[in-house]
Amino acid sequence: MIRYISSVFTEKFTGDPLIVKSPGRINIIGEHTDYNEGFVLPAAIDKGIYVATDKNQSDQINLYSVQFNESFSILLSDIAPQKSWPTYILGVVFQLQQKGYPVKGFNMVIDGDVPVGAGLSSSAAVECAVVYALNQLFNFGLSKMEMVLIAQKAEHTFSGVLCGIMDMFASMFGKKDQVIKLDCRSLEYDYKPILLGDYSLVLFNTNVKHSLASSAYNERRQQCEQGVAWVRDFYPHVNSLRDINLDMLKKGVLPKDKLIYKRCKFVVEEIQRLQVACVNLEEGNIKELGEKLFATHKGLSEDYEVSCMELDFLIDNVKNNSAVAGARMMGGGFGGCTINIVKHQNLDELIENLSGKYQLEMNKELTPIIVNIEDGTSVLKFKPGKPSD
Repeated sequence: MIRYISSVFTEKFTGDPLIVKSPGRINIIGEHTDYNEGFVLPAAIDKGIYVATDKNQSDQINLYSVQFNESFSILLSDIAPQKSWPTYILGVVFQLQQKGYPVKGFNMVIDGDVPVGAGLSSSAAVECAVVYALNQLFNFGLSKMEMVLIAQKAEHTFSGVLCGIMDMFASMFGKKDQVIKLDCRSLEYDYKPILLGDYSLVLFNTNVKHSLASSAYNERRQQCEQGVAWVRDFYPHVNSLRDINLDMLKKGVLPKDKLIYKRCKFVVEEIQRLQVACVNLEEGNIKELGEKLFATHKGLSEDYEVSCMELDFLIDNVKNNSAVAGARMMGGGFGGCTINIVKHQNLDELIENLSGKYQLEMNKELTPIIVNIEDGTSVLKFKPGKPSD
């Protein structure tokens, strides 16, 4: 990929570019808990976004996407949201400008192998790759945490998705063969080894594309905030669903709105599930971990209602398979992937059987993605004379 993206850069522009990779992410458990100040358990994967970039001694940004075979140019003074892929890059530039960092003109080529719309946070990977590359290129001296917050703010302002911090954090801070237990309130984190033994992680992409901005993501967030406000009438110390238990929900929310109660109930239970899942990981108990995944999917489908027919079909067709320790839908919802913990020796058979059933019943192709847990955002090739980080 280094050689390829360098050659594309040289063809489109000139010079010897800086190359940065930022990975997509999976989340083992802890869905929709990040914006509720709970915990998440993500990891960076071996599928990523690559950017090649260099200064161009002008006041213009010139971009080229390999995937879309499109070029885009804009003056630094005219940065504004766009309706397609450049908006993720420009959102980062705008946030740097707002914070007083002197971004100059640059050329950039972007490519990657994170499936778009699969729930692997390709947009966060783009934003992290761009902020990391520009930090290197212009010597801004930003810390990883500062870059994560800039990437998150870019998603909020230019993409219109009020995402939590998990996606960017996992992409930036990932570590090989480790998951990150991230406290989304304090941003304290630690790493936990994920020792899968006889099992592999495989994602099944429904190939149902979803856009979080146009889905019910923001609505769910508002429902959680409403639930917290009602509980706070009885318990003034409460700041988020992180502070709430089921008894408090039954008192403060259930009498007012059964639907909002269901939404909040899922999040409260998911935060508790994650804590136990971390113990399962530390003990290497993959079967118990897998049971938590199945329970999470049930809650996402029935209580949070962010699943869909295709996702539920995939879970229903593996939950009684002895080779599958656990599975659930992953990501914001309404499409994307399921994450599955599957015995190595049964992986090929499962992929073949499930793909056939999915094609027959859903009339769609099922795309398996076997993932390994890898390091987070990093420089793959420095510019000549540039010191390593």
